[in-house]
Amino acid sequence: MPKQQVVFTCGQCGHQEPRWLGRCPDCGAWNSLVEEVVAAPVSGKRKARRVGGAGAGGGAAAARPLATYTSSAVERYSSGNDELDVVLGGGIVPGSLVVVGGEPGIGKSTLLLQVLDAVAGERSVLLVCGEESPAQVRMRAERLGADAERIQVLAETELESVLAIVAQQRPDLVVIDSIQTLYSDELTSAPGSVSQVREAAGRFLRLAKETDTAVFLVGHVTKDGALAGPRVLEHMVDTVLAFEGDRARFFRLLRAAKNRFGSTNEIGVFEMHEDGLHGVADPSQLFLEERGTAGSCVHVAVEGTRCFCVEVQALVNQTELAVPRRVASGFDRSRLAMICAVLSRHLRLPLASCDIFANIVGGVRIEEPAADLAVALAVVSAERGVPLPEGAAVYGELGLTGELRSSGQPERRVAEAKKIGFTTVYMPNGDLQRIRGGAGGAVGLRNVRDAAERLLKTRGKASRSQREPEQGGGG
Repeated sequence: MPKQQVVFTCGQCGHQEPRWLGRCPDCGAWNSLVEEVVAAPVSGKRKARRVGGAGAGGGAAAARPLATYTSSAVERYSSGNDELDVVLGGGIVPGSLVVVGGEPGIGKSTLLLQVLDAVAGERSVLLVCGEESPAQVRMRAERLGADAERIQVLAETELESVLAIVAQQRPDLVVIDSIQTLYSDELTSAPGSVSQVREAAGRFLRLAKETDTAVFLVGHVTKDGALAGPRVLEHMVDTVLAFEGDRARFFRLLRAAKNRFGSTNEIGVFEMHEDGLHGVADPSQLFLEERGTAGSCVHVAVEGTRCFCVEVQALVNQTELAVPRRVASGFDRSRLAMICAVLSRHLRLPLASCDIFANIVGGVRIEEPAADLAVALAVVSAERGVPLPEGAAVYGELGLTGELRSSGQPERRVAEAKKIGFTTVYMPNGDLQRIRGGAGGAVGLRNVRDAAERLLKTRGKASRSQREPEQGGGG
């Protein structure tokens, strides 16, 4: 019997310590070390007998010239969902290991079951369900209209048994729902622990690379929205997909946090229906269904190869607290605080005693700094009580000195805004000079003061709070 020992493993980075510590010395996380009982390392012969191990073929691996291998881009195949294909970089890559994370009920299992149904027409697929029974999966398949005859289902949570069946059947696509339910008999820790998740991911990684089987792992998320399990899990897999959105709404966003086979700037937009998730080809219409007046501004966003328009709303209200609040939904809170500081300094807005709330309508999250100008104008519009002109859309990164910095791709942004029905796109002067073939419908701006004066006509007007008139400032 191998000798057992007790170690304390960090749930964030996987660092191990012989005794419990309040703070991980590696990543600095507090209260993240959990107790685990592990066995001593197995011998080399026992490792070779593992299912899907390096010695499973009975011989040592040999080095070959790189030119003898076929590029994975040639072997891609469609998942049956255009939005998912865009996020993956063009389709499913054989031998890839993909993790799909998201909150409970967001639609992870629904989307992957639809993918299995679409791929099953031409390739062999397998669903390993550890959280649901096959009868529950059958009920979901009937609701989605999937062909239950073509999808193989395995209700098993023991890692060695799952690997043995996958190695025997050699399916083209395997979905594990979820990796936190799998456990290995070689480890004494509970399913879902750091060591169990790391071991399961490592074994499936070897299996995927050796058999060219594409493996999708459904992962749980923590209360902070991060992928549950050790941080090393994200480094091991090829692609990390994150489902975003509010379960109370009908649409979801799929974003690639890591992708070895494509760009991480791509997003997929889905809308939930009774028969499953459907891709949204034109997300601009979805995010601009209802537009307000004062405190509302339209931002032309670019996420990878996709360009769409979203509405930014802001609310400025006198605070009753000692420290005013800065609350951002769908936008970085630290950037909102920076924008408020720039507006206070260069536009002389009395924001020091006001609560400021900023929201990207629709639950979508915008990562690019080009949304700074839209957030700034929404805050100024809400504070002054002056709406932006009809048919105006904006974008641009805001600097600390009040200047507007170039954000790139002005032609695509102008074309998307005109397609939706906007007549004028306000952008930094640097982007205006890069537009080729004329700048019809585009207006350049120097700084945030220039933007406020052109779009909101704020020169000489007092604020809504009437606490101090607007004066000249820097920028």
